[in-house]
Amino acid sequence: MTDLKSTLRSNLTDAIRARDQLRSNTLRMTIAAIGNAEVAGKEAKTLTDDEVLQVITKEAKKRRESAEAYDGAGRTELADTERAELEILETYLPKQLSDEEIEAIVTDAVAETGASGMGQMGQVMKVVQPKIAGQAEGGRVAAAVKRALSV
Repeated sequence: MTDLKSTLRSNLTDAIRARDQLRSNTLRMTIAAIGNAEVAGKEAKTLTDDEVLQVITKEAKKRRESAEAYDGAGRTELADTERAELEILETYLPKQLSDEEIEAIVTDAVAETGASGMGQMGQVMKVVQPKIAGQAEGGRVAAAVKRALSV
């Protein structure tokens, strides 16, 4: 079992003992998502910490999108619950890069690749992705690359 997965399991045990319903439900759903990812595909496998981190990132994104949808539908109590779950998940994610930090990395990547138009966005993304893995959502990065290439 990976370090991150065992941390999640021990934190779940602590949350259950503390009778923290929100934290225990959130961790249960996350551990279930990790289990589903492990058995997905042709044969079962044990996920690495990086793969577990990707699952947690995916779960956090789901919570963020759900909160926005609930806000749009006027369901503030459900949106607040989703945001609370998101805060719990964010404690397991690496610190997210600010927009300025993303812009700086993208600017360096554009200079490194010599890209000059939208047709070379893929080349820039190939350089940027390894540098920011897990520290920013792909949509934010893609938007920054588009802004840099459209100038």
